[in-house]
Amino acid sequence: MGTSDEEIDRLLGKLTPRARALLLDGATTWRTRAEPALGLRELVMSDGPAGVRGEAWDERITSVLLPSASALAATWDEDLVESLGGLLAAEARRKGVDVLLAPTLNLHRSPLGGRHFECFSEDPELTGRVGAALVRGVQAHGVAATAKHYVANDSETDRLTVDVRVDERALREVYLAPFEAAVAAGVRLVMAGYNAVDGTTMTANALLSDPLKGEWGFDGVVVSDWGAVRSTEDTARSGLDLAMPGPDSPWGEALARAVADGTVPEDTVDDKVRRLLRLAAWLGALGEGEPPASGAARAGTEAPPAPRPAVAPRERALARRAVAAGSVLLANRGVLPLDPGRLRTVAVIGAHAARTRTQGGGSAGVFPPHEVSVLDGVRAALRGRARVVHVPGPRPDGPAPPLDHDACTDPRSGLPGVLLRMLDADGRELYAERRRGGRLLEPRLVPGAHTVEISARLRPRTAGRWTLGVAGFGRMSLALDGRPLLAGDFPPPTDDPAVVHVNPPAQYAGADLAVGQDALLVARRELAPGTGRATVVSAAPPAPDAAASPAEAARAAAGADAAIVVVGTTEHGECEGYDRTTLSLGATQNALVRAVAAANPRTVAVVNSGGPVELPWRDTVGAVLLAWFPGQEGGDGLADVLFGRAEPGGRLPTTWPAALADAPVTRTLPADGRLPYDEGLHVGHRGWLRHARVPAYWFGHGLGYTTWAHEELTVPPRAGAGEDVTVRVRVRNTGARSGREVVQVYLARPGSAVERPVRWFAGYAAVRARPGESVTATVRVPARALRHWCVRERAWRTETGRWRVLAGRSAGEVPLVADLEVVGPRTG
Repeated sequence: MGTSDEEIDRLLGKLTPRARALLLDGATTWRTRAEPALGLRELVMSDGPAGVRGEAWDERITSVLLPSASALAATWDEDLVESLGGLLAAEARRKGVDVLLAPTLNLHRSPLGGRHFECFSEDPELTGRVGAALVRGVQAHGVAATAKHYVANDSETDRLTVDVRVDERALREVYLAPFEAAVAAGVRLVMAGYNAVDGTTMTANALLSDPLKGEWGFDGVVVSDWGAVRSTEDTARSGLDLAMPGPDSPWGEALARAVADGTVPEDTVDDKVRRLLRLAAWLGALGEGEPPASGAARAGTEAPPAPRPAVAPRERALARRAVAAGSVLLANRGVLPLDPGRLRTVAVIGAHAARTRTQGGGSAGVFPPHEVSVLDGVRAALRGRARVVHVPGPRPDGPAPPLDHDACTDPRSGLPGVLLRMLDADGRELYAERRRGGRLLEPRLVPGAHTVEISARLRPRTAGRWTLGVAGFGRMSLALDGRPLLAGDFPPPTDDPAVVHVNPPAQYAGADLAVGQDALLVARRELAPGTGRATVVSAAPPAPDAAASPAEAARAAAGADAAIVVVGTTEHGECEGYDRTTLSLGATQNALVRAVAAANPRTVAVVNSGGPVELPWRDTVGAVLLAWFPGQEGGDGLADVLFGRAEPGGRLPTTWPAALADAPVTRTLPADGRLPYDEGLHVGHRGWLRHARVPAYWFGHGLGYTTWAHEELTVPPRAGAGEDVTVRVRVRNTGARSGREVVQVYLARPGSAVERPVRWFAGYAAVRARPGESVTATVRVPARALRHWCVRERAWRTETGRWRVLAGRSAGEVPLVADLEVVGPRTG
């Protein structure tokens, strides 16, 4: 149907003021309200920056899992990211999802940010460019993207209530800039965050009206983060358009009453409804539009989940290519790439090698159809060519993992997995089903349900003292073979949805288990208001001897032609709802790397994390390869890099400190509810340069399998204020292999009349060349890179005069310098 303003107004006229107000509240956790009078169906939303989960946390409903957002930004390849956005859109349409709650455009302000993996970069320009590419890719296929979390939601500590204090210039030039880029790319929704900015919660903040809807002309829908609306009138009078989830938000009937009594103007509500109808029309959800999935998929019933079609080979190939494209070769002393033809034995070492962490924790989590570990990938690459020896090494610090289907059986059917039962108040069974594992975040809620019970028959492969646990809130118990292990009431310390519904803390008990003797583990938790349904049962075998593990690994490495040691973070180390307190991988993992490197100089350390970690052994290993959280095809994509089938294409989107104490911005803990951004403009590499500190690896750093010389920088003699500037950089491939170089351009303004960073990132271009070949990279420096926000005039301004243009391989390596004269009126 038509989407003209006149048609939207005609439809609006069919509704009473009350009906209009009620449309602005969610119908369920993931759906908006339908309105039969307009032919408006429900709109379905889904989490998923790295995959489209759909409406349920159910491991039987699988989703293609891509590399984490930080890995996508590391590709510095907008065309690839746009293609990956198309893959997400195709997945969304298969699942009947209209709105994808991605991309996340918050910045890596502090290396301790717990949600780094879900954010792209430390830099507003790179974040804006990569985010816009993902928006274009998703929306080109009729699925709406959502830019989140507007704005300054850059850490997790006290995220529901924290009041971020940020000066106006930094807000405009740094934190709002990626959202402005997303709006320019046509993003259909913007999500208002939980936090406050300068004293006002974002769901009621004037920033929703201006610059978002006013200056930038955003004509889409502003949706709240889930549960971020905590009041009615102030949020309804703001630029917020849609309160999620429903149906029990502070809007709904309360908003309808506020409209009726005049405390919320009707025309304010009408503007919100117009935006919602405009979105629905674009999605084909208004009038005669067809839903992207069958009616059964939208019925909201509790029917068993339909199996997902097999992942198409082209989707797997694209996800695999993205792994190599985003992997960053931090250091290489002639070890990589490994030549399979010269290898007889390869030692693959570390717990992360066999259970590679493919994604971060929190609401972005999905259930992939499969996960290829680094060990799997190496074995597949060397099958029939070399022997692969695996030594698990010490268990990483962190909680016991959830029960996996291959470690237990359903006590009723005897099949792999666990038995989930819903019981009434008298303990009678209301519902039962077999599930694949012990992480059940949304057990089916049936009438009369009082208790969730998860039972499993453990089949220990290791004897000794096991750690058994149950996670959730409220009254919980854990028993082994009928013997109580723990019982108590565990109230939630927070109402953070990521903690209550996705990642609740566990309670643990120890028990002695023997090989060959099955044991029945039964966990129960009562359902109570405000505690969610999430129930997780975990089990961990006795930890290997911390002293013996490195010695065993060293023996395996010494007997191999090459060693690959994989280390990384745990789910509770990088997860929504929590910031990190350290960047250390822990003494046991660091000792493991040192032992392996001492035993074999051809040691490759593979780092499996979503954000910066300390690498105290980085100068002692043969190579350091950053894998990020690489998604379901991680092991195969990394094997492509390790054995030279693909080049490590990544460049760091964030500066990595050698030690946390070196980082210029680390604070994530509010004081008296406030978190001051005292660093102002000086975030990321800007802060490092301001304080004259040298990191382990600069923003933009990354090696390939060839070498490059940056030979010449050509800059126009002058440019008009407010105009883009085209810069040309000639580079030469000085190595023996074809490769790709990411040419980066930075700006500086000596003698500026306003405060500036020492230099700042302004643009890039990637080029490819054969050995000995010289190529020219053409880099467009957008006019916005030269402008600044004038607080006194509340407008963008561009200084005229002499500017400095620098080009090179990273923020810390810019050998080419030229001057640029900016002329014309002082305007943005």
